[in-house]
Amino acid sequence: MNATANVKESLEWGTKIVGGVKPGVEGEHLGLPVFPSVKAAQAAAKPDASAIYVPGTQTAQAIEEAIEAEIPLVVAVAEHVPIHDILRIHSMLKTQSKTRLVGANVPGIISAIGKCRIGFQPLPCFAPGNIGIVAKSGTLSYETVASTTRAGLGQSLCISMGGDVLAGTNFVDALKVFENDPDTEGIILVGEIGGTAELDAAEWIKDYKKRTVNPKPIMGLVGGLEAPPGRIMGHAGAWAAPGEPDAQTKYNALAKAGVVMVDHPEKFGNGMKALLKSNLNPPGVGSRSGASQKRGIHTIRRVTHHRNPLTTQKRALYIKQSQAFDLLKENSVPVSDKTASSDVSISISIDRTSLSPCIIASPSADSYPAEFRKFPFDYTEPSLQKSSIISPVASYLGLPSSTHDKLGILDEGLEIRGARFGFDDAAFRSSKRQADIHALRDTSEEVPEEVEAEKDGIVYVKLEGEGSIGTLVNGAGLAMNTVDALTSHGGHVANFLDTGGKATSETVKSSFRIICSDPRVKVIFVNIFGGLTRCDMIAEGVILAFRDLNLKVPVVVRLRGTNEELGQKMIAESGLSLHAFDGFEDAAKKAISLAQE
Repeated sequence: MNATANVKESLEWGTKIVGGVKPGVEGEHLGLPVFPSVKAAQAAAKPDASAIYVPGTQTAQAIEEAIEAEIPLVVAVAEHVPIHDILRIHSMLKTQSKTRLVGANVPGIISAIGKCRIGFQPLPCFAPGNIGIVAKSGTLSYETVASTTRAGLGQSLCISMGGDVLAGTNFVDALKVFENDPDTEGIILVGEIGGTAELDAAEWIKDYKKRTVNPKPIMGLVGGLEAPPGRIMGHAGAWAAPGEPDAQTKYNALAKAGVVMVDHPEKFGNGMKALLKSNLNPPGVGSRSGASQKRGIHTIRRVTHHRNPLTTQKRALYIKQSQAFDLLKENSVPVSDKTASSDVSISISIDRTSLSPCIIASPSADSYPAEFRKFPFDYTEPSLQKSSIISPVASYLGLPSSTHDKLGILDEGLEIRGARFGFDDAAFRSSKRQADIHALRDTSEEVPEEVEAEKDGIVYVKLEGEGSIGTLVNGAGLAMNTVDALTSHGGHVANFLDTGGKATSETVKSSFRIICSDPRVKVIFVNIFGGLTRCDMIAEGVILAFRDLNLKVPVVVRLRGTNEELGQKMIAESGLSLHAFDGFEDAAKKAISLAQE
């Protein structure tokens, strides 16, 4: 049903769709042919791209079919694709050169100029123009698109990197496309906590500026500056492995590379407009004058952040050390709870750059970031005991040479003295894999509000400290940025809350109830971008929740997107203690002032 509605909308917009695929079925739908397989569709229709709208459990198989059929571009939108499945797909992609993957867990890719949408982006936000946008977050990308549309710039091409651990197309891939695209005159990059893609982009940008006479102006934003260490912030990939940079490090790297950084996406439109105007000759392929780019508009001031202390609760995929020890013992791995000065640190994780599993090692157990080193290995490797990386890992850790030719990390009297196991919750969510592991979860030991929120599909993280502003946001990236921006304006935030990209009246009501259970909250800041969700529907949910829950705290509502004027009017005329805004700056100032009363 969702795919049908999406196709209708895309067809009306102007996207050329040649047909659909339903395994084992031939026929017609929406006046278009339905093919029994991707291979049959390729033979008959010769498509340039494949849009995959199947659940996470079936996504990998659908991508594999598209690779085998040599479809040039494959866009997978589903979230909760098991990490082992997507690792297998990336091992396949490395062996060929015909197919590029965008996704998974993305809103898609869209050409506003060519009227081609492969995904579920909110079309009213888009306008043909000259700005190329690449983003991890869906809602932040919509905010960015809307900002450039309001500024009269429009977009050339918008590429979603997505919020998963492993991305089919990354920032550098997108930047290379924008560099050589004659329709793209300015570039916007939207990153967030997790991985090193932003650092890779910063290095590419530095090289680009050195080798280009008149480089295209680039602006950026990084979400998660205030994210508490150790937490997964809504997106599956929004977490940092040992030794990976935090969001502030990414922000600094991009700024140092010459990217004009902002603290909120609504600043992109006017900021980019000023940057393009400062270029005497707007950049484009074949148009490289000697005029240098001016950077006078970079007036964004970074405020020193006081990070919220690390909360003790984790996402459900983490288990206690005692449980980890039990699992190790069941597999005859020696363990001990003692510590010694000779302890080292070893992790099995994912290398997001090589798109493969890796060993992360440090010769110290004290977790100094500079000492962590990654050792990627092939996903198809049948056994680590035969892997060529064991010797360099052992050598780096200073282990005896006798351990280098085997998995000696567990031999020669060595033992595990501390264990922290995290499991891919996508596999459990989508297909109930690893059910025995997830059965070890004890919700009685977790933050009650976070457990309650999970029942309604809401991601809630209670932040420690003196937080007095409760936040309610649709979309993980936008929720992270809301916390960041409020903090940079001098506010003290009590929580991160993501209702999901398709917030409803019911999820809004549940969100209010959870936020109000925190006695620290003096004001609630609602920041909604009505892309997939209409602003008037959100306004109705806010009004009903305010009345039904008999809220005693003031609520500041910032609505942007589809039907924003109607939603703002409904809030303003409700007669309740609700304050409606369309701009973030004014809304943030109002929320902060109310929290201080």
